[in-house]
Amino acid sequence: QLQASGGGFVQDGGSLRLSCTSSGPIFNADSMGWYRQAPGRQRELVASIASGGIASYADSVRGRFTISTDAAKNTVYLQMNSLKPEDTAVYYCNKRDLVYNDYTDNHDIHEYWGQGTLVTVSS
Repeated sequence: QLQASGGGFVQDGGSLRLSCTSSGPIFNADSMGWYRQAPGRQRELVASIASGGIASYADSVRGRFTISTDAAKNTVYLQMNSLKPEDTAVYYCNKRDLVYNDYTDNHDIHEYWGQGTLVTVSS
């Protein structure tokens, strides 16, 4: 179970930090990520961090957003700076686990989602 928090209302150019705490350990997750969905649009990947610590970002947020994890707290963060009105969306955290399937001798992808937290940026 993932619990996201930190959304709110900010003005253009402001900052927010989102947090997402997992009820289980995240140190062994294949990846942790943040997605967002604006009204009338599809959910899109904003940022993710792989188990090796490599982070990746959507072009639209690179240089403004930073994803990080604290394994001791089972928490993933998204620091959002220089926010723009187009960043307005519901933000969802995501945890992806690879679970070995001994029947197929392969790994299955298990994904978990937080409940979403609303970020509103006014112009």
